[in-house]
Amino acid sequence: MSDLVSRTTRGLFRDLMTGSTVGAIGAAFQDELFAPNPDSTYEDSSVRRVTTQEYLEAIDWGDINQVSRALRVFERLIQGFEPQYTSKLLNSLRRDGYTVDEQTGHIASGGPRFTPSSLQNITDASAIRQQLTRIQHAVLDDPALAVGSAKELIESTAKVVLKERGQPVDDKDDLPALVRSAQQALGLHPSSKAPGPDGSDAIKKILGSVSGIAIGLAELRNRGYGTGHGPATAPVGLGPRHAHLAVNAAFTWCQLMLDTLADPKAPWRKELT
Repeated sequence: MSDLVSRTTRGLFRDLMTGSTVGAIGAAFQDELFAPNPDSTYEDSSVRRVTTQEYLEAIDWGDINQVSRALRVFERLIQGFEPQYTSKLLNSLRRDGYTVDEQTGHIASGGPRFTPSSLQNITDASAIRQQLTRIQHAVLDDPALAVGSAKELIESTAKVVLKERGQPVDDKDDLPALVRSAQQALGLHPSSKAPGPDGSDAIKKILGSVSGIAIGLAELRNRGYGTGHGPATAPVGLGPRHAHLAVNAAFTWCQLMLDTLADPKAPWRKELT
């Protein structure tokens, strides 16, 4: 499972805590229900850095709930520090995919993240998590990589859906074929005759548009605006706004698929009874 906050960021935070106190560090972590790792072997001349590291090692950095609480600790402990001392930490958080409000100090997710319930019952979600990590790092710094990774996120999600449904995955299938097969496996293709709202004309119109997201994203990438092919020239005019569009579009499709896969009342489950 990929870490949601990088080792680099955690190290910068630990180093910054030299300017805090052991009491403040312990209180901030304990108030968020964290306890220090009693088996930590970290050594340092600073008791404050050692204390911070002991708490950092006790956090599951792949668990979005624990990370959310840890970020509240970060916010609390760096409050009042001068900008010249926090700039490296905050820039590293941004590279990890977070946004930082300069006025309030609030740290929030700056990119898409699936809710724990969307992934918790999947046999192997590692490919999906890997693509999300790449996207979060690339949206601002490397739009072409973000576009390519967004396309790969859809591919990975489609393949995960098919495997979870016990259906074959053909690695030779292009993205539109994978998208169609995955939606059919969950009764989400516009041609499906699912009961309830999933079978309504309104939902079918939305599903048709969502299917078009994947196809449009594949075309954008194939025209040289995303990684995966070696272009003769670098793409011109591609910027963060295009990366955000591609990433958010991909996330919409993937979220729908994963939520439907996890929904115990989804129409596709009636086929199993």
